[in-house]
Amino acid sequence: MNAAVATLVLALAGGIRGMTVGPIENGYHPGVGVGSPAYDRTLVETKALGARWIALTPFGRVADLSGTGVDRTFEVPFEENRNAVRRAVTMAHARGFQVMLVPHLWVESGGWRALIDPKTDAGWERWARSYGDFAKAWARVAEETQVELFSAGVELRSWVTTPRAPLFSALLRELRALYHGSLTYAANWDDVEETVILGELDVIGVNAFFPLANHEGASQAELVEGGQRVRERVRALSDGWHKPVLFTEIGYTSRPNPAVRPWEWPDSMTAVVVDQAAQAAAYRGLIGPLLEEPSFLGFFVWRVYADPEDTSQEAEWGFSPRGKLAEGVLRDAYAAGWACDGRSW
Repeated sequence: MNAAVATLVLALAGGIRGMTVGPIENGYHPGVGVGSPAYDRTLVETKALGARWIALTPFGRVADLSGTGVDRTFEVPFEENRNAVRRAVTMAHARGFQVMLVPHLWVESGGWRALIDPKTDAGWERWARSYGDFAKAWARVAEETQVELFSAGVELRSWVTTPRAPLFSALLRELRALYHGSLTYAANWDDVEETVILGELDVIGVNAFFPLANHEGASQAELVEGGQRVRERVRALSDGWHKPVLFTEIGYTSRPNPAVRPWEWPDSMTAVVVDQAAQAAAYRGLIGPLLEEPSFLGFFVWRVYADPEDTSQEAEWGFSPRGKLAEGVLRDAYAAGWACDGRSW
């Protein structure tokens, strides 16, 4: 067994019952970001809900999709942000959580990180070095703070599904030299089967915004059928690579029919009707079938905020389940017995 996989198995009391807490940087909300007293209140709430893991998502900034490089400063200087994340991990561990650290990229031009393309061989090599410096900086934090799970990247389709993938494989080897916990990568739901670096990971990660239905007004039974189809894909992935599958992100907005296009960002919507019941139904449709799948290691919900009282960062119809009907679905799921509980890899 891979030593990192052994670390993950030994660290688990069961499947990964997780919640993402954000935002990380405090520039626009000083004093209430991760590592603050406000964040500790979110930890208390999340623990009471039944979650056992949290994910933290520090961002780096890229100007556009040309892949010229990553700026490690996002809203605040990198050193300040790094210290806040260190405090946040320590506080989470003190509250009994295990932690996944997931460096993300923010594209300033508004494009999707999956489409970054430096075009030339030289451009890709420069990009790999710059991104590698960013990822390794956070891997050092993960090692120093004894983070249990580290993601080498998020939704980097143009890199890990193409002939450029060996550059990412080389980075994974560098990360393993710095970080000795378990390693994953967060593929997008619609390209994970084409991601060629999965064999080098300990856990297959998926940002799991799978559509559960292809039409509006789907019944709960239809949503569960959609969840069954997702379960079949999980089983096939795990069987093909002989590794567990983790949903590094799941989430639904609290609006009508969120399970049809769950990836749609709430900030771009206007005049939306709030529908908490639809959000809860979508979670129920996805999670129910998966808890019966032995190869499914768990999930992280996207997301709650570091300041539990802050309602300024997301519309009422956004992803956060806090104070909504979806909390009941998550509480039940976290408390349930899972097919993967106690399984060794």
